[in-house]
Amino acid sequence: MIPWILLGTAATSRNGAELRLYQRDNEFSIKADSQELMNSQVHGSEDVLAKLACEKIANHQEVQVLVGGLGLGYTLRAALNELKPGANVVVSEIVPEVLEWNQKFLGHLADYPLNDDRVTVQLTDVAEMIKSGQGDYNAIMLDVDNGPQAMFQEGNDWIYTKRGLESTFDALRPKGVLSIWSTDPDPAFTRRLIKTGFKVEEVKARARSGRKGGGHYYVWVATRD
Repeated sequence: MIPWILLGTAATSRNGAELRLYQRDNEFSIKADSQELMNSQVHGSEDVLAKLACEKIANHQEVQVLVGGLGLGYTLRAALNELKPGANVVVSEIVPEVLEWNQKFLGHLADYPLNDDRVTVQLTDVAEMIKSGQGDYNAIMLDVDNGPQAMFQEGNDWIYTKRGLESTFDALRPKGVLSIWSTDPDPAFTRRLIKTGFKVEEVKARARSGRKGGGHYYVWVATRD
């Protein structure tokens, strides 16, 4: 069996957890300590996260979108594939090493999305980007932590609170879209989205793109009417 090779580590702000980037042959994995957060062979739900949001706003004028969490680059690539040449895509990534890993090891996985002229990267907490946004974005795509059950970064919890959702609502333009990735369903969070004023769709997405079987994750697609 081909062994995993540790390529890099990064500190997180919750419980002393450490992010670790591994490679095994052509497969890459990012783990928090021993728990896998993402894998290069399992990105179907990340693709859906971006596609469902961006296809709703791709024809809007002067499109600007915010991607929370760079990860392995798949959400960013899926967004770029849906958007027109004049769009502006801002990526907020709080862990500098994740950006470095994408530049050094991972770019080929999603066809080098960071090289696209439409992309700007901000090394900051996406929560801060949301708080400072006032009708700035046509879409906000959040693939941070495990969803509403945030586990690995301090501050991620705020995004899913009533106040966080209200700030996100304000950061969106009319008919803007918020899409959120999660490992599990969360009926209480769905109700919170609706109370904030969003029209909400809940989508069950396959973990492995285009393949039957395997696990599923969850995506909320919330539209500001």
